[in-house]
Amino acid sequence: MGEKKQSIIVTGILAGLVLVACHSPSATPLTSNIPIKTTNMKISSPSFENNSAIPPQFTCQGEGFSPQLDFSEVPGESKSLALIVEDPDAPNGNWVHWLVWNIPADTTTIPENVGPKFAVQGNNSSPKAAYEGPCPPSGTHRYFFKLYALSHELTLPAGSPRDQLLKEMEDRIIDQAQLMGTFKKP
Repeated sequence: MGEKKQSIIVTGILAGLVLVACHSPSATPLTSNIPIKTTNMKISSPSFENNSAIPPQFTCQGEGFSPQLDFSEVPGESKSLALIVEDPDAPNGNWVHWLVWNIPADTTTIPENVGPKFAVQGNNSSPKAAYEGPCPPSGTHRYFFKLYALSHELTLPAGSPRDQLLKEMEDRIIDQAQLMGTFKKP
C-alpha cells in the first residue's frame, strides 16, 4: 500500500474517532454555550438512580412532586448553586421543567416536594416559577437535572427564563454535575 493511501486511511480513521467522541453522550456538554468545568461535585436522588426511570409521583401521572435532590462535593469556593431541569426530547425543542438559583452553596439536600424558599425560582416553559413534573406527549423522554456551582450569587429577578439564567451564569461556573432520569407515560 502506498504511503499516501495509508495517510488517507489513518486520517479517515482519526476523523471518525473524533466524530464518535463528539457525539457520545458522555462528551455532550451539560449546557450548550457554557464550557464544562468539573471536579468531583455530584447530584443524586434517593427517588431514582442516574439513567433510570423517574417514579410516577414526580410526573404528571402522579402528584407532580419534585424529587429529593442531594448535592455533594460542592467546591469550597462556591458562593451559590443553580439548578436547571430540562427535557431535550420535547417535540418543539428543549422544555424547561425547573429553574432555581442562589441556592446557598452549603445546601446538601432539596427535600421532596419542597420548593426552595431559600432560593430564587425562574419560569419554566409553561411559564410558571415552579417545578413541573415530566409529561411527555409520546415515547420515552430524558430529564436532565443539572447542578452548577457558581462563584457569585446572581442578580436575576424571580421568574427570569432559562436563557437569561444561562447568560448570567457565564464565566461564573466553578463546577457542574448532572443527574438524568427517564419517563414514558403508560
